[in-house]
Amino acid sequence: MASVIHYTIATEAEKSPDFRRVLWTGTNTQLVIMTIPKGGEIGEETHEDIDQILTFVSGTGKAIVSGSEKNVAQGDLVVVPAGTKHNFVNTGENPLILYTVYGPPEHADGAVHTTKEEADEAEESGKDEPPTS
Repeated sequence: MASVIHYTIATEAEKSPDFRRVLWTGTNTQLVIMTIPKGGEIGEETHEDIDQILTFVSGTGKAIVSGSEKNVAQGDLVVVPAGTKHNFVNTGENPLILYTVYGPPEHADGAVHTTKEEADEAEESGKDEPPTS
């Protein structure tokens, strides 16, 4: 039997300075924490076969999903169904910190990307591929 996997998720997310850090990867889902710096964004993207649920821990931002915009802050949750174009932009003075669950996994198990540029490079070079079953 597997042991309990436990995180105090808000604390874990807030102590990470990294743009993206994969905390846990399972067969069907993946838990990732992100820190979007002041003036930064995730970048417009579409995950064709992956659902995504984002929960905001601190900071303020703007969710852009299928062309609709909604302000987000601590405690907000946004669902992005597979195949939906989306972006999340930090609109505040402090980092926008969140955790997200992908189903199925989107990133390499254990991946840590310090900056958005590093994350983009890893994706473009094929170094950020999710595990295959």
